[in-house]
Amino acid sequence: MLKKRDVHESHALFELMTHPDVFPFVRHKVHSYEEFVFATKQTIEAEERGELISRTIMDEWGSPIGTINLYDIENGAGFLGTWLGKPYHGKGYNAPAKEEFFKELFYEMDIESIYMSIRKVNVRSRKAAEKLPYVVLANETRPDVYARLNEKEAVFDLYEVPKDLFTLYLMRNDQENEQAMEA
Repeated sequence: MLKKRDVHESHALFELMTHPDVFPFVRHKVHSYEEFVFATKQTIEAEERGELISRTIMDEWGSPIGTINLYDIENGAGFLGTWLGKPYHGKGYNAPAKEEFFKELFYEMDIESIYMSIRKVNVRSRKAAEKLPYVVLANETRPDVYARLNEKEAVFDLYEVPKDLFTLYLMRNDQENEQAMEA
């Protein structure tokens, strides 16, 4: 479902990213295919330098359908940026992509906390985050991070995925799956 970023996926991803329902919420906005290829190359190089972690989200047939990234990594924490192409909204790709990415971040990359800054007006993304049982609204529990996000005005809500809460979620899921198999 996830793979390291590759310039060869640029055409498909650029087409999906430029949809009017997706583009306003993409972190790095580019306005041409050439810019997208350049930005993808920069992303790959930045990952090699340890500045971010970026993956392509694939559908069950191996086609690229979006990206998931961890930016601004500092002190074992970073900010999540995810987008899916419009044809894949509401099709069940979001939660499994996040779960796979979080496993990699928490258990292979020494990340302890993942933040999500979501525009208060982005109802779709806020609802998607709130559906995940390991996500907590962190506007009040991380006031320093919340204040940095909203220096000029309160535009963003801050959500957090702490490693311990995600681990607890996985343990509960494993227990439920074992019980279901025994029944």
